[in-house]
Amino acid sequence: MAEESAQSELAALLDGRCTVEQAWELFDSLPAARVAEVTVGRWRGEEVDTGHPFAGVLVASGWYGKQFDDAESVHPLLFADESGNIFAVDPRRVPLGLAGKVPLAGVQTVRKLLPVLGPAIRTRRSAARLRDIEYRGVVGAAMVYDHLPIIDHFRRVDIDTLLGVMDMRGMVEPYFFVLRR
Repeated sequence: MAEESAQSELAALLDGRCTVEQAWELFDSLPAARVAEVTVGRWRGEEVDTGHPFAGVLVASGWYGKQFDDAESVHPLLFADESGNIFAVDPRRVPLGLAGKVPLAGVQTVRKLLPVLGPAIRTRRSAARLRDIEYRGVVGAAMVYDHLPIIDHFRRVDIDTLLGVMDMRGMVEPYFFVLRR
């Protein structure tokens, strides 16, 4: 798929709510993003709204994106406080099981508490690594969390844009997101 066409299809998905099938169709049509192509940089995250229980939760909580220092050192969760300060969070300290069960207003209230909660959830240590893994018939970059049963798989929209899908044990529906360098 040509990059221009992929960007156009991604923009259409991000323009509003889409179905899981539409997100899978785009994901499966994209070329692999290999580890060597994604290992350096801070990537800004954006969710693809498929109606997943996580929809709106990460954004409301201040999710910024991910940072790939190298294949062995990945910060899977970057957040930004209300002042715009970006920091890495230890994923083990994020109650993912509550996503979709707590109203967004409650999540936004917790975000306001980030300055107080910061020392308990922040980390300077990486909490994931990148590996080329086969997923849905394509070998490509995947971010493997160190302490949680989560693997994020990536496909390349263009050199600075990735479409990702979270594969978490026990999650029925996939959670799609976009990363932009």
